[in-house]
Amino acid sequence: MFRPAKIKEVDFRNRIVMPAMCQYTATEEGCATDWHFLHYGTRAVGGVGLIILEATAVEARGRLSTNDLGIYADRHVEGLRKIVQLCQRYNAAVGIQIAHAGRKGCEPRLVAPSALPYPDKPTPRELSQEEIGEIVKLWKAGAGRAREAGFDLLQIHAAHGYLIHEFLSPLSNRRRDKYGGSFQNRLRFLLEVVEAVQEEWPGDKPLSVRLSAVDHLPGGITIEDSVRIAAKLKERGVDLLDVSSGGLLPASFNLAPGYQIKYAAKIKEEVGIPVIAAGLITKAELAQEILSGGRADFVALGRELLRNPYWVLKEAPLQEQIWPRQYQRARL
Repeated sequence: MFRPAKIKEVDFRNRIVMPAMCQYTATEEGCATDWHFLHYGTRAVGGVGLIILEATAVEARGRLSTNDLGIYADRHVEGLRKIVQLCQRYNAAVGIQIAHAGRKGCEPRLVAPSALPYPDKPTPRELSQEEIGEIVKLWKAGAGRAREAGFDLLQIHAAHGYLIHEFLSPLSNRRRDKYGGSFQNRLRFLLEVVEAVQEEWPGDKPLSVRLSAVDHLPGGITIEDSVRIAAKLKERGVDLLDVSSGGLLPASFNLAPGYQIKYAAKIKEEVGIPVIAAGLITKAELAQEILSGGRADFVALGRELLRNPYWVLKEAPLQEQIWPRQYQRARL
């Protein structure tokens, strides 16, 4: 768990990840606030190896709420850069998850691959092929701003029922053109986003994609589908997959500690690509077992790091030199 890692030219001091978790605390213009500096900086001081900023919208229409962070305008770069520099000062690697909410957005005029609503949301308008191309360009521009802000890692959000996931799943994509129908057609939008982002994102820094490995619904994405998706992403130069599940539509499934680890493990085994495992991981023993057993390369602690930003310090062996000098008196 505390063994360093390296992907491309980025070093990670340990294998603990704080995954992207929305804070709904940006200004209405999408800019960072003091909360973000406090929230992310505290986890850097707390010893987290990789901090991934919350879903950050590539256009205003793609926000989950009117207080989501944005990366769709140059005015956003300064605040994001300050977060990066703060966390890096305390030896954390910093990533950003760039996203588009699609039919789960906060505005009344929603867009999606097909005119199929998410429950209790307005019916979205089906995107034209021309509009799809324009949104791909927005992802590219967002990647350029992430580069300017100095992030160590870029993550494309293709999970949890947001726009890319909506294209991937046959439950939300009923198109009959080149973006719908077959597996390859439903995958096309994600691959175009990856290709566009790579034009702006530095080749010596890791590119990640977050996937919902299964939809937990009949007729939806299965783990076998996600293995195929992962293989295509690896071919296209994606370096790291963050494996989650669900979110496309309400579904019933068993929430237990480590409930998603089997999906990450299968993708890692079948495809041979580094993965982040997530899913109610709270205990050091479970995190250690996942890593030492070769089921994942990193483990993500979401809610646990919200409850305890110093979880890593608490669990670190005494010989680990990650405690800040200001806290050394509390170490033993």
